Amino acid sequence: MAHEGLKPIRLYGTATPNGYKVSIFLEELKAVYPDFKYEVRSVSFRNNEQKEQWYLGINPNGRLPAITDPNRGDFNVFETAAIILYLAQHYDPEHELSRTYGLSRYQGEVLRLYNVLESRLSTGREYLAGSGPGKYSLADINGFPWVRSYAMAGIENFEKDFPNVKVSKFVPHSGKLAGDREEECLLQAWLDRLDARPPVQAGLGVPARDNADCADAPFAS
Repeated sequence: MAHEGLKPIRLYGTATPNGYKVSIFLEELKAVYPDFKYEVRSVSFRNNEQKEQWYLGINPNGRLPAITDPNRGDFNVFETAAIILYLAQHYDPEHELSRTYGLSRYQGEVLRLYNVLESRLSTGREYLAGSGPGKYSLADINGFPWVRSYAMAGIENFEKDFPNVKVSKFVPHSGKLAGDREEECLLQAWLDRLDARPPVQAGLGVPARDNADCADAPFAS
C-alpha cells in the first residue's frame, strides 16, 4: 500500500531488547519510505502499567511491545515476531527490508520441519513420543498449535507463491503427499487426531475466537 496519507502506527513499548527490535524496524521503514510514520506510547514496567486494563485491551497477555494499526480498523498486533512480520507484509511493499530470499528460506525451513514430523509418524506412530504407536503427551501439545497454523508461514499456496523453493513431500491440509503418489499424509492424520480431542477444542476456544484483537485470528479455523 502507498504510505502517503496513512495515519501513524502506534507503538506501545519500553526500553527492552524486544522493544528495540520493533522500534529499529519502524525506523528502517521510515528511512526507506519517507511518508511512513509511527508514534510511541511508553508503557512503564516500574508501575506495572502493562497489566492495566487499558493495555490489556490491546494485548491480553499484558506483555510488551505491541502496536495498533489505525489504518486497518485499529487492529492490534502483539508478540515481537508477529509485529515485525505484520509490518513487513503491510508496509514494505517493495520488500526492501523483507527480502524474498529470507522469507522463502524461512518457509522452506518450516516445510523441512513438517517433513521431520511426517517421517517420525511414518514408523507406525499415532503420537510423537513414547514407545510403539506412542502416547499423547506434551510433545504433541507443544507442536500442534504451530503445525495447524501453517498459513502463518504462507504455506497454503507455497508452490505458486514461492516456486524457487523446493517442496518436500508434505503439502499441508491436502491430505496427500506431494508428487504423483496418492498416499495419506500422516501429519494431516495426526492433526485431525489431536483436533478431535475435546480438551484441545476447548483450549482452541481460549480466548474466544471472535476476539478481533487476537494476533492469530486470520489463521484460526
